[in-house]
Amino acid sequence: MLCGFWRRCRPLPEEPSVSAQVVAPLALPSSPEPPDCGTKRPGLRALKKMGLTEDEDVLAMLRGSRLCKIRSRTWQKERLYRLQEDGMSVWFQRRIPHAPSKHIFFVQHIEAVREGHQSEGLQRFGGAFSPARCLTIVFKGRRKNLDLAAPTAEEAQCWVRGLAKLRARLHAMSQRERLDHWIHSYLHRADSNQDSKMSFKEIKSLLRMVNVDMNDIYAYQLFKECDHSNDERLEGAEIEEFLRRLLKRPELEEIFRKYSGEDQVLSTSELLEFLEDQGEDGATLAHAQQLIQAYELNETAKQHELMTLDGFMMYLLSPEGAALNSAHMCVFQDMGQPLAHYFISSSHNTYLTDSQIGGLSSTEAYIRAFAQGCRCVELDCWEGPGGEPVIYHGHTFTSKILFRDVIQAVRDHAFQLSPYPVILSLENHCGLEQQAVMAHHLRTILGDMLVTQALGSQNPKELPSPEQLKGRVLVKGKKLPARHEDGRILSDREDEEEEEEAAVDLEVAEQRRQAKQISPELSALAVYCCATRLRTLHPNPGGPQPCQVSSLSERRARKFIREAGNSFVRHNAQQLTRVYPLGLRMNSANYNPQEMWNSGCQLVALNFQTPGYEMDLNAGRFLINGQCGYILKPACLRQPDTTFDPECPGPPRTTLTVQVLTAQQLPKLNAERRSSIVDPLVRVEIHGVPADCAQKETDYVLNNGFNPHWGQTLQFQIRAPELVLVRFVVEDYDITSPNDFVGQFTLPLHSLKQGYRHIHLLSKDGASLSPATLFVHIRIRHS
Repeated sequence: MLCGFWRRCRPLPEEPSVSAQVVAPLALPSSPEPPDCGTKRPGLRALKKMGLTEDEDVLAMLRGSRLCKIRSRTWQKERLYRLQEDGMSVWFQRRIPHAPSKHIFFVQHIEAVREGHQSEGLQRFGGAFSPARCLTIVFKGRRKNLDLAAPTAEEAQCWVRGLAKLRARLHAMSQRERLDHWIHSYLHRADSNQDSKMSFKEIKSLLRMVNVDMNDIYAYQLFKECDHSNDERLEGAEIEEFLRRLLKRPELEEIFRKYSGEDQVLSTSELLEFLEDQGEDGATLAHAQQLIQAYELNETAKQHELMTLDGFMMYLLSPEGAALNSAHMCVFQDMGQPLAHYFISSSHNTYLTDSQIGGLSSTEAYIRAFAQGCRCVELDCWEGPGGEPVIYHGHTFTSKILFRDVIQAVRDHAFQLSPYPVILSLENHCGLEQQAVMAHHLRTILGDMLVTQALGSQNPKELPSPEQLKGRVLVKGKKLPARHEDGRILSDREDEEEEEEAAVDLEVAEQRRQAKQISPELSALAVYCCATRLRTLHPNPGGPQPCQVSSLSERRARKFIREAGNSFVRHNAQQLTRVYPLGLRMNSANYNPQEMWNSGCQLVALNFQTPGYEMDLNAGRFLINGQCGYILKPACLRQPDTTFDPECPGPPRTTLTVQVLTAQQLPKLNAERRSSIVDPLVRVEIHGVPADCAQKETDYVLNNGFNPHWGQTLQFQIRAPELVLVRFVVEDYDITSPNDFVGQFTLPLHSLKQGYRHIHLLSKDGASLSPATLFVHIRIRHS
């Protein structure tokens, strides 16, 4: 780790510095030939720290493999893939006529690695290769899967096992270790002649690579102060000293000195004082001692129950020192209440990977949604050839997938991340025969997973809980009246989605005006989620109908919110409501989900394939409670006689104060242009009831994405804090055009910890931008 970079004179005896290992540049291979994997090479020190230099699978990956990349039945080409010596990236070669090219993908961007024919691509196009030789690398975000076939089953297993070990080690890394690897990669790239020495020209190149445009005079002065050999080259300890100066965190040193005093170490009582000032609930001396044992790097200090500056920085960069309350990362909410009492992560047009006009439909889109915690997915079902229903966006150029393949994906992947129930929202356009086929596939493929009858009473007064429905699949669909279960009576229960979308396309409207029957086999599977049209918010004379689910377009939902806010909240306290994007959103754009959550709508369906602030809010809403896809609604949205109205929330009850201090290692937006340096600014956004929605931003810092400093305070008055999401956004300021997105992090206000905190930034696709962080001070005051 980089502990040597921050060491200071202390009254404790210091252990040998390990920082000399840090600055040894990586020797990334520049030729397509397999590297010599001897562990004496300096470049392998990164893997040595990971404890993997003797691992046979990792060594085989370092030597490289010629794997067949499979895209279609005709596009199957051999490529060289090789793990780089940083242990964090895989190099591969693409053959372009007359100009072979080389590319890299990063281990941290891998979502999963599947063995055999477990992807849509390999199931369709991998028949020529035995499953034992095949693997699929699934990436986070919108990047396509990488389907590969190895020459042998053992070579495939080397990659499966090796990637699993690297991902596990990466997941276990501290923020400081990630910074270590980050520095290694840039040192190697800047060392143009690979002599392990850095000229001033190479140092300037390094500075631009890490996103800082330092004044030449100041940079050369710093360079000369570290050039003790006076030979215009930095090497070994000189590079270490330069990096130590570059990576200084004066704002953290100031905080540390405030609590440590002259001896420059924190005792347990001094650390406890800091924790109490941070607003840590239940801070005790025992907790302070635990933090020292967990994060202190100096063994002598640890034995004396003291924390040095290095340990203090390790703590602040850890999950326990982050802005997100780590206690909320597991399932901590009551999961025994009725389904209507929860926000439920929901997807619209789940089968699409891109535009709803001509995009690709894929079972992989369902798998990705489940991997993001989604618990309600949509299936647009249409008549298919050979008696088999298909799923696609009807009357468009989107591709088609088999209904049964989607149900198999549900069976295999729905409960890998979360054990809580999944709702299949059927938009049914099939005739009676293929509806019966759908019901058959649901029953035979899902088996005992499928809910086919009520758990208790046939007429429940409230919905069952997520806890009661663990591992179960619910079907949301139309239900025949009990007296017409023979299916001969025409259904007049066209839901809002079909009615409103029909208005967009006259041909579709004509088809939907035709009488349509409901299959008794499919009707029988709608147990707790019976689709019905919501015509009015007046109380039902027969009392609440908890098993009825209404689907509303965003436009109609807004109308209810605006005209009958409290009545809509009361309705949603006892029955499920699904909201979906207008059909006019041809580019699969999303609406703001916050306004629907404000009224207690549970199934706020978004296009998961379309990144943007709307999906950031969705990810932030469902970030907590173990990312299980269910979030208990605030009490004011669960009470059937509640007086809450999102349009009239009352006076301010909470003051949020954010002091934006610094940022660290922000990513470059254009890595190819070394002269491109960001001018970062920070915006803090409040998303809640309309009266709470606000945003404020800092000034921009010119030409510094490495360690910009702001020290600016932003304050917000909040009326309904239980509904608020806080979004921290970093942008690259541009005077002539809209600012470019750099990174963001969104979380619920009630999961935001007070005090000095690091915010670990995410990309547009929700991937980690580690080691990029914001450093802020948070204060929350309730009146």
